[in-house]
Amino acid sequence: MPIHTYIQEHIKANKKMLAILLDPDDYGNVELLVETLTAINTSCVSIVLIGGSVLTTNINFNEFVRSVRQLCNKPILLFPGGGEQVSPHAHGILLLSLVSGRNPKYLIEEHVNNAIALKQSKLEILPTGYILIDAGNATSVSIVTQTQPIPVNNIALASATALAATQLGMQHIYLEAGSGATNAVHSAVINAVKNELQPQHTLWVGGGITTANKALQAIEAGANVVVVGNAVVNNTAFIYELSTIFTQLNFMQQY
Repeated sequence: MPIHTYIQEHIKANKKMLAILLDPDDYGNVELLVETLTAINTSCVSIVLIGGSVLTTNINFNEFVRSVRQLCNKPILLFPGGGEQVSPHAHGILLLSLVSGRNPKYLIEEHVNNAIALKQSKLEILPTGYILIDAGNATSVSIVTQTQPIPVNNIALASATALAATQLGMQHIYLEAGSGATNAVHSAVINAVKNELQPQHTLWVGGGITTANKALQAIEAGANVVVVGNAVVNNTAFIYELSTIFTQLNFMQQY
């Protein structure tokens, strides 16, 4: 089943999705990777994302994705911080266009440079409007991309940016507070953006989600997919905690 269809079926059934982001830099230890993937495989995690703002270790990205694919029973999407983070061993890719910034490299340049390689990879491509929201501190993604996040109090700009992305044909919108963010994306921003989207659009929210309560707030505000990354490194118990909450939420939606 195509991943976009898989996601849409969840949305039509009013089921919320939990995604775990694996940054290869955090999982150089094979035992840690296996432990984390075991938790993912035995929980209600819906999707695994692989990528990072910048790769600082000597880990071979392609081999890392291959290993995850072999050990994981969930759909795997690339979440690339750059053109070097593309591998045919994933199921698909969130093809991110940083629409909140004005740096052409991350709006279109990286996409042009990797278009042929992506075509040859046969990866399922999910065009995604990537929107940085101010989280109270400088994050790696804003530093690497040399762009400023949208201020948390400028809800109109965040909404208009998401709307423009969908008008350009992007079916996925990703609100990002950033890796290691002090705060998660504010509920008011999530809700306002959600109100500009149609049922065929998917709203992803990530960054700064370090507690179950923050995940719940994102869901209640309108997120279809909540993405957790840093908070599960060396903390597989948090995966199980979130899994229990999402299972209960989705069970309640049946009644």
